Amino acid sequence: MVDFSQARTMMVDTQVRPNDVTKYPVIEAMLTVPREVFVPDARQAVAYVGENVPLGQDRWLLEPRSFGKMLDGLNIQPTELVLNVGAGLGYDAAVVARLAQAVVALESHPEMAAQAEATLAEQGVDNVAVVTGELAGGYPGQAPYDVILIAGGIEELPQALADQLAEGGRVGAIFAEGNLGVARIGYKIDGEITWRFAFNGSAPVLPGFNRRTGFVF
Repeated sequence: MVDFSQARTMMVDTQVRPNDVTKYPVIEAMLTVPREVFVPDARQAVAYVGENVPLGQDRWLLEPRSFGKMLDGLNIQPTELVLNVGAGLGYDAAVVARLAQAVVALESHPEMAAQAEATLAEQGVDNVAVVTGELAGGYPGQAPYDVILIAGGIEELPQALADQLAEGGRVGAIFAEGNLGVARIGYKIDGEITWRFAFNGSAPVLPGFNRRTGFVF
């Protein structure tokens, strides 16, 4: 049997802290939320490994290093509203819920959304609203958002999501660039998003986040 509490501590001590994740609220949240309950039963034993864990249906649990560094860079505050795009089975939302005032967790697969909602309720997480819809369209009903966290790779940010980010807000995403990936934090200033390098990392591109190609004559 895996001692998940020990595995969680080891994850933080070997994958998160050594990679310049310094904000205590992020570390505390990742030490507290049981990652293993937010993956399929068959994947529980690998919930804490240092790689992206497949959840099924084009959803992945980002490796702890990348997820921790993204949260550290986004610097989510206790008064902020966060949109979690590609919520999967709810882990990201559960962690972010400990940092933010409220989280809207967007998932396009209704059965995954239902499972996420049930697990979050079992864990006593009461400041997350799980909603269903196409990921690239965001969730305009609760916009604008102070922070948008995209739980997967993208080639470009859909305009619908950019429009739902509040002025002065931040968006975090891992851009797929060939075989490599680059995580960036975007800041919305005067209606435009300016991207800054955060760290090197990779994640499979989410459906709907591929770069649009123009007509070729």
